[in-house]
Amino acid sequence: MGKLNTYLYLILSLSFFIVNAQDAKKFEQEVNNLVAGDSAVEKKKLIVFTGSSSVRFWSDLQDRYRDYNVINRGFGGSQMSDLIYYADKLIFKYKPKQIFIYEGDNDLSLGKSPETILSEAQTLLKMIRKNLPKKVKVSFISAKPSVSRWHLKESYEKYNALLKDWAATQKNVTFIDVWTPLLTSSGTVRQDIFKEDNLHLNAIGYDIWSNAIEDYLSPKLKK
Repeated sequence: MGKLNTYLYLILSLSFFIVNAQDAKKFEQEVNNLVAGDSAVEKKKLIVFTGSSSVRFWSDLQDRYRDYNVINRGFGGSQMSDLIYYADKLIFKYKPKQIFIYEGDNDLSLGKSPETILSEAQTLLKMIRKNLPKKVKVSFISAKPSVSRWHLKESYEKYNALLKDWAATQKNVTFIDVWTPLLTSSGTVRQDIFKEDNLHLNAIGYDIWSNAIEDYLSPKLKK
């Protein structure tokens, strides 16, 4: 029975990988476009920002952190499993000194459980530790609140709490709270920080977002 259970586990794991790989392939062209100009990337003291559309649409990332060598490798609509699939192209090949990751937002909206997303975050961190020096700092950015997904508030809060507690147990890993700064004093999501879709941040939203993240940039990586 033990061997049978092991066999079934391996089959299920392989099936899970194949399904996620097939789903991730829809981003292949976008990812290829992102890395097309990699020969021009300066890799000295490089900081990689990656994740879903909240990173992808952060068009003035380099202007906001002009004292640092940062690149934006966000790809829209992605989930944690998609980033795992493209980790080599979007993270490892650059040999970054620091990594900022924003995933979980789309995962939750598509019904993935907080526990599953956390498990995938753990897998991604293991891959990072295997492919990059152990001293590389990794920051996981919390899922942000939004008007369009406010009905999922409890799931978002649970995921953020799990991510925060886990990050605290890991060496050279930090959790960045962008949930709280985007709320009103009464605990509701701000209405003035989003584009018309009530999901993606506008300039005001990115002002708050970038201020919350700025303190986590390593001073040693300044140009």
